Amino acid sequence: MTTHSERLTPTLSWTVTPEPFTTRDATALRRAYYAELAGRYWKRQVTETEIDQGLLDFPDDGLVPPTGQFVVGRLDGEPLACGGIRLLDPLTAELTRVYVDRRARGTGGGAALLQVLEAEARALGAERVRLDTRSDLVEARALYARHGYAEIPAYNSDPYAEHWFEKNLP
Repeated sequence: MTTHSERLTPTLSWTVTPEPFTTRDATALRRAYYAELAGRYWKRQVTETEIDQGLLDFPDDGLVPPTGQFVVGRLDGEPLACGGIRLLDPLTAELTRVYVDRRARGTGGGAALLQVLEAEARALGAERVRLDTRSDLVEARALYARHGYAEIPAYNSDPYAEHWFEKNLP
């Protein structure tokens, strides 16, 4: 577990840009995202084989234009965050794969991701953004609430989802 002293120093030098989810940096971040998500769910470290299978079971192929976008966030040039947006219907986009490396949490990376992902959703024509998450992902739920996402009734039947959020885009 990362301690506060092991975290990176807060800085304003986050850059978040669209990037194919197949690049080396994007792939490493997606693997880290899945490893943390699965590890927290299973309460153990996951194997590389389990990560491979998870990425096959939950593909990111909808995260490309014209139906979506994937972004990578860099803190002082180091890739430490990622996220995706995809259209559920012409007016509704869904956040997915939102991840900030533990060492960079609390430095503004989540906010930077949301700002860019919401702009990407608008560019796709969306008027609102939805997402689902789990109860154990308390950092994610707090991030969404801080940025104007409100809990809503379930909009999907994802077996891992326990909370659903929505935000209307200005």
